[in-house]
Amino acid sequence: MDRLQRFRVLIMIVLTAVVGAVIFVVLRPAPAAPIITVTLRPTTPATPTPSTIRVYVSGAVKNPDVYTLPVGSIVRDAMNVAGGPAGDADLDRINLAAPLGDGVQVHFPRKGEPAAAAGGSTPGATAGAPIDINTATLEQLETLPGIGPAIAQRIVDYRQANGPFTSIEQIKDVSGIGDALFERLKDRITVEP
Repeated sequence: MDRLQRFRVLIMIVLTAVVGAVIFVVLRPAPAAPIITVTLRPTTPATPTPSTIRVYVSGAVKNPDVYTLPVGSIVRDAMNVAGGPAGDADLDRINLAAPLGDGVQVHFPRKGEPAAAAGGSTPGATAGAPIDINTATLEQLETLPGIGPAIAQRIVDYRQANGPFTSIEQIKDVSGIGDALFERLKDRITVEP
């Protein structure tokens, strides 16, 4: 074999090896995807929402006292758990459908009894009683002028994310409550110490 033929054979061998390597790389099976193990851990639950509230029921009811009621209770529920209205109760002066919050007092007036000073009774139970925006339920917040379910939920969410309000003006930090709405609310809300 002369030199030229040997060179051609060598080139053919090299080309065959290169083509074989390319075919091997292209046609070989892809490696299996790595197995990913996910361990689920229980998340720390948010502060649980209380399922009961305590309400002080006073005035013209048969058994005035502090009662434990389910969350979502209304003034009528407080009246019923206290044995019902006394014979001289003036039920036209109290909103029986007003929602209750934890730690509030519901005073049932007697016929002829002078009107209580604003703020001395249940938030939402009587017209004009300010609502504590740090403890108010969604239902109580929705009784405020200009506050619907969406803004009431934003107030509760803001309170949970940032802690209690330190002043009534701070409610303007809640999305959807500007100066105009605050002017309508300022005499109807409070922040208890």
